[in-house]
Amino acid sequence: MRKLSLSNVDLEHFMAHHWQRQPVVIRQGFKKFKDLISPEDLAGLACEADVDSRLVYRQDGRWQAETGPFESYGHLGDKGWSLMVQAANHWSPEVAALVPAFAFIPKWRLDDVMVGYSTPEGGVGPHIDLYDVFICQGSGRRRWRVGDRGAHRQFAAHAALLHVEAFDAMLDVELAPGDILYIPPGFPHDGVSLETSMSYSVGFRAKSACEMLSGLADYVIDKDLGSTRLSDPARPIHTQQGHIHAADFQRMRSQLQSLLDDTTLIADFAGSFLSKTKCQLDLQALEDPMSGSDVLETLNQQNLIRTGGLRCFYLDATVEQGVCYVDGERYAFGPGTLTAVKALCDHDRLTHTQLRTGLKSPEFVAALTQWVNAGYWYFDDASE
Repeated sequence: MRKLSLSNVDLEHFMAHHWQRQPVVIRQGFKKFKDLISPEDLAGLACEADVDSRLVYRQDGRWQAETGPFESYGHLGDKGWSLMVQAANHWSPEVAALVPAFAFIPKWRLDDVMVGYSTPEGGVGPHIDLYDVFICQGSGRRRWRVGDRGAHRQFAAHAALLHVEAFDAMLDVELAPGDILYIPPGFPHDGVSLETSMSYSVGFRAKSACEMLSGLADYVIDKDLGSTRLSDPARPIHTQQGHIHAADFQRMRSQLQSLLDDTTLIADFAGSFLSKTKCQLDLQALEDPMSGSDVLETLNQQNLIRTGGLRCFYLDATVEQGVCYVDGERYAFGPGTLTAVKALCDHDRLTHTQLRTGLKSPEFVAALTQWVNAGYWYFDDASE
């Protein structure tokens, strides 16, 4: 696991003064940083149909963007283009190893790790992101300009590229390998590669109220919840047909509020909703499925590793009952499994000792066996 070094700003100061507030450059956040994936392997990932990738370049002075999979790159020339692969942490264990360095932000806020390869003068143009991002510079150098928040006009430079008008830079910096640029949501920025370079963008995204409400509506429909209709016995005679009376309006509000006041329902929704992945996982299902006894025996000798990008969470409202949420599904294993459930969600690498309370539960062992066979977790050769 890589260790983040906050050489010019301590973590408490960062969270109090920069997180969601102001951009900052963290010089040599990763000391002696080496690329986590080669350009060739990155290009290979972008050839895969299950991988979300994009090419951005300029042709005859106009911005162009293409989505993968790609068959070749030779026609792009030696400069002025960039290749981006989203959720590279789902496909590369080495890239996934970058994520724990940012564990001071909860994983439910993690979006993904995007890896970019740029030739000299390559970039995606000036734009505004609606999420927090830590841009970690790999090989090569890149110049970044960051403007202040404000009423910046945005426009479509291409059907797939939303750019922002020219802005005054509050930061104008050159990043070298190991440097990190943190940019909160809403700050316009533009990065241009000064030479062939690699970058690793660790993004953190919060859900909007619209997304949460839409997700909640889907959840209650799927679970056949909230189907009780409004009841109004002893209703008085209505004299104004077009009037939605204040008492009726309050009944409607109370009907909706009753769903939001159901703590267990909202906890189950939040856990399921937030644990779903937006990108494909690199699941390597076992050709020869393991039995529960096989899993227990192997766990005595090897650590269990979570596949990159897999999301699993627990909430205070339900965890005492041994409830967790894995890739959008709810699992309940009982109060005796509390320690194991927390370990399962908190750690990317698991040992027999950490899971001991869960291994006494047949339901937990059955779920663990199912997950291992499906490729959600896999065994490595490192001993406990």
